[in-house]
Amino acid sequence: MASNKFSTQFPGVRYRVHKSRKYSSGNFDRYFFIRYRINGKLKEEGIGWSSEGWNAKKASIVLSDLKKAHLTGKGPQTLAEQRALENEKREQERLEKERIDRETLSFSDYFRDRYFPEAKINKSWRSYQREDSLHRLWIEPVIGRMPFKDIRPFHLERIKKNLGDAGRSARSIQYAFAVVRQVFNHAIKNEIFFGESPTKKVSRPKVDNKRERFLKQKEAQLLLEELKVRSKQLYEIACMSLHCGLRAGEIFKLTWSCVDCDEGTIRVMDSKGGLNRTAHMTETVRDIFLSKKKAAPTRLVFKNRKGGMIKEVSNSFGKVVRDLGFNNGIFDRRQRVYFHTLRHTFASWLVQSGESLYTVKELLGHSTMAMTERYSHLASKNLKNAVRKLEDSLKTTTVEKMAQEESFDRN
Repeated sequence: MASNKFSTQFPGVRYRVHKSRKYSSGNFDRYFFIRYRINGKLKEEGIGWSSEGWNAKKASIVLSDLKKAHLTGKGPQTLAEQRALENEKREQERLEKERIDRETLSFSDYFRDRYFPEAKINKSWRSYQREDSLHRLWIEPVIGRMPFKDIRPFHLERIKKNLGDAGRSARSIQYAFAVVRQVFNHAIKNEIFFGESPTKKVSRPKVDNKRERFLKQKEAQLLLEELKVRSKQLYEIACMSLHCGLRAGEIFKLTWSCVDCDEGTIRVMDSKGGLNRTAHMTETVRDIFLSKKKAAPTRLVFKNRKGGMIKEVSNSFGKVVRDLGFNNGIFDRRQRVYFHTLRHTFASWLVQSGESLYTVKELLGHSTMAMTERYSHLASKNLKNAVRKLEDSLKTTTVEKMAQEESFDRN
């Protein structure tokens, strides 16, 4: 192999020629080597190709530095050691750059580049649109340009004050804090921020935002009849919520693979609580599915005008509610009728009819019983009936016992 290497005008520097690859001016590419003695042993190491910027003179300079290190005992004494130190230096510089980039990354840059793209994939259209609006209008003006490490609880207090001064509801403040908290948790999970979220040190306004209004049978009938006149599909969507307790988002994502008319069931996938569940059809709902032309299993049951997934409930629903006067003179959101009122009505009717809270929990897809307990006050009549049944049972038992005793005495 030595015969394939050629000497240069610089002692200790040799090269070999590539068999086919050509470099500048049509010359074949050259690979340079340096030879030197270390601890009495001859050592040869490759430097690099001409096409990479190496030549005999540059190789001789490297060789001179190594010989100097041999004499002084300072610095790397082999090319391998020199390269290892250079690689270590580059790695340290890279890590330092990452640290600086991480510590100077602003809240809003992270929100737009990392957090929000994932939110658009994993959250409903309404949720990520709300988060974008809260960030743009309230969060970014206060902490948007600040690095995570510089954000303090008093900055969040300022966001809270701005929202309050603008007359925004306590629930809106809670949503804004939720966005900040989720972004911090996302950054911690991805090792962009190492620390504790400042949201843990700021009190949030407490609010009872639970829906209290549910429809009476006659109100529900009027609503469905009017919806059917305005929009057949909106009427069908409303029936899904009122008769089966489905959320709007669950209805919009419903595909034909989840519909089983023979069994009378609807498989609800990827629901809000993250748990799949089975909903059961009423005859009205079953007739709706049977009246439709069944498509491929992956096709949506309900589509927008372009054939895609519906993003939100049609404005026609609110117009019908307004025309029927359901919300006249009512300003408390908990008492007003919205599309979600249909699901709330479904649960309320079940409890009033005597179904257990556990059954309602399973049908609604609640992750905890605490979420279902809001309906417990509707079961007061059922509880009274249960005590009356117990009382009647005790009376019956007492009468039977007395009759048995009289029969015994006669005998």
